[in-house]
Amino acid sequence: MLTHIALKNSFYKKNNKLRFYMQFVKEYIDIVIVAILLIMGFISIMCTIERCIYLNKVNVQDFKDKDTLEVALTNNLTPIYIIYSNAPYVGLLGTVIGIMITFYDMSQNASIDTQSIMQGLSLALHATALGLIIAIPSLMAYNALNRKIVKVQSTYKGSHE
Repeated sequence: MLTHIALKNSFYKKNNKLRFYMQFVKEYIDIVIVAILLIMGFISIMCTIERCIYLNKVNVQDFKDKDTLEVALTNNLTPIYIIYSNAPYVGLLGTVIGIMITFYDMSQNASIDTQSIMQGLSLALHATALGLIIAIPSLMAYNALNRKIVKVQSTYKGSHE
């Protein structure tokens, strides 16, 4: 009998920890995912603006060789590449966690309310949409900057033949 009570108490302690954890995640996951994506968007915008300004002002005559020019032109492109490749995954992570929370809430309630299920799933999908909103313009900026770099390198080749 004593063992049964000890096991039951152990189960309730673990269940309370899980409830606390799920409540914590439910409260803060949206804020964390949105903050990460907004920071990624801000970095992408700043790097894009910096590269646009630099590429419009670069003077190919200032460079002694092609390699030095290429290093200068491609500086700060890596953060844009990393952001456009990873922002959808950050959004997807938010969606998966949101769906997990929705299923957990469904398991804790005796009655299943379809409105609350759909609301939970809808909110979870917002993270994926935000990830794509960050990734698509970053991809466009990355490709446009790469095109501009090719044009500047062609100018360098033409002036150093």
